[in-house]
Amino acid sequence: MAELNVLQTRLGYQFQDEQLLKLALTHPSIAHEQDTPTPHNQRLEFLGDSVLGLVLSRDLYEKFPEADEGSLTKSRARLVNSSALHTHACALNLGEYLILSRGEELTGGRERPSTLADAYEALLGAVFLDAGFDAAREIILREFNGDFSSLGETPGIDNPKGELQELLQVRSARAPQYQIVSVTGPDHDRHFECAVFHEESELARGSGRSKKAAESDAALNALKQLHETENRP
Repeated sequence: MAELNVLQTRLGYQFQDEQLLKLALTHPSIAHEQDTPTPHNQRLEFLGDSVLGLVLSRDLYEKFPEADEGSLTKSRARLVNSSALHTHACALNLGEYLILSRGEELTGGRERPSTLADAYEALLGAVFLDAGFDAAREIILREFNGDFSSLGETPGIDNPKGELQELLQVRSARAPQYQIVSVTGPDHDRHFECAVFHEESELARGSGRSKKAAESDAALNALKQLHETENRP
């Protein structure tokens, strides 16, 4: 169980029933290799998806009291899309713990984004069954804390980099430039800081758990500062 102990340390949660953890890591392909029905993680994935959606919906509702339903829905979709879930799974090195069929192993199942995203949701479902809603909520909010920063204070903006470029094009044909200024943290939990420049002037900085998230956060902060400047008397 040494490997699973490392995973639990990364997650910040120790399972009372480690069979639930193993089930969360068991890919459906295993069932095709057995002569008898074999439990796998799809049911836990279904449960984890619902728990994750509820936790993030409540937090978005509380963090953005002025946002309408459409904005909140778009923000939640950005937080829980398959790409975002894949990023969280990779931060835990979840792929190395998956229980796969031989065929799935040979075809790159440990690195397949959809497989990792599904296993991540199953893992959250397993935590919920193991210790209840509050335990799952604590993990989810800790895991997604950095993602919330990428939403800034304007959660309805779907493409902050695109909107910033459109706003700046009124002033100049030159596009904004993004530069990563620092990368910190261990390999499985990187933290990026990014600065956005326009015509050699720094507009704002942002941060996130990926280069893309940091650039998005920087663009959101730049939009906020530009709007504040425009609204000054």
